[in-house]
Amino acid sequence: MTSPTPEERAGEAFAEAAAEAVQTAVMAARLVMAIADAARRHQQRKQKGQEDDLPAAEEAVNEVGKDVQRLLPSDISTALMGEADWPQLAQQLLALRKAGVDLDQVLPRVGEVAVNVRDQVAAKASESTDQWVRAVRETLPAGPVREAILTSPAWPEMAATMSRLEEKGVNVREVLAAAHNEVLAVDQAVAKGLGGTAEPAMSRDAQLSYGPLTTGLDLPRDLDLSDRERAFNQLAISPQENQRYTRWVREAMPGREREADLLVASRQWPLVARRMAQMETEGKPVREHLARLAKDPSWQEGPDAQLGTRLVQAASDALRRPAGDAPGESRVKVNTAAARATSSSLGPTKAAKEAAPPAEAGVAPHRQVGPTPNSGRVR
Repeated sequence: MTSPTPEERAGEAFAEAAAEAVQTAVMAARLVMAIADAARRHQQRKQKGQEDDLPAAEEAVNEVGKDVQRLLPSDISTALMGEADWPQLAQQLLALRKAGVDLDQVLPRVGEVAVNVRDQVAAKASESTDQWVRAVRETLPAGPVREAILTSPAWPEMAATMSRLEEKGVNVREVLAAAHNEVLAVDQAVAKGLGGTAEPAMSRDAQLSYGPLTTGLDLPRDLDLSDRERAFNQLAISPQENQRYTRWVREAMPGREREADLLVASRQWPLVARRMAQMETEGKPVREHLARLAKDPSWQEGPDAQLGTRLVQAASDALRRPAGDAPGESRVKVNTAAARATSSSLGPTKAAKEAAPPAEAGVAPHRQVGPTPNSGRVR
């Protein structure tokens, strides 16, 4: 018997999470039905001195089965009717109908309760995965190892394994940090065996982005902003985090949906999102900083064609400025290192060396002092 592939194991992890959410929703639906049946029995005892007998199981299954399928979400109705005690549940439902209860009114409400429970369980599972995206981002330096982990088909299974290890008292971050250099050696050996280069050259995107927009961030040398999905993986931003940060931007700019969408659609949005992720980790009030975009709309001034660029700069400035700074007290400054890195008068190798901040082997750049923009004239 062959072992399952990473894709198969990841699929199993997703399926287990979805099944758990549905089963929990079914439990909630059964609870509501049991409460409703208890209310029926109580009222009949109160009014008549005794409870009505339950209908025959076969009659109940035949009569209410189609109603359950019609009135409840398909995943919940399928799971509910697949339970061993489904005939008894059907008896309770038919008894309610015979007692004067309109199932067309009750079952949709039961469905709402079940869906709410299902979505809460699914959201909790998603938050658990996000927790480990953050752990990988904060523990490992930007580079091929971190990107390989987050893009692996087996990532959901790896995240689930990390959760189980933590439950057993294991310091998962220590495991990740200890494994990094060994995994990096594997990556380099494989790259060498395939005739490639293990150390990526500094990409044009990395050179152009280096400066105030990335101060203090662990910027991959081969950053690729032309491929948004890969850029998020390189910067260790999960889809759920991206959705949350997008929502926060829109909430911070009420009535300016077009401008908010321009910011999120900009090429450098992943870098803004990365800044927000780091601020979250540090416990800083990201949304309060974003509110500055509405309070100081100076980004509106200038050619419309450059509005997206101005919004990126304004968002970066709003996020980096300390709390309490007045809008006019901080402006994006010229970064001479970035200018040298992108200058046509310097060769790419020399430019990369001058622009790249020093980093110790095996230490995440975000743990070191980030490159400080040189003083320059205020724009």
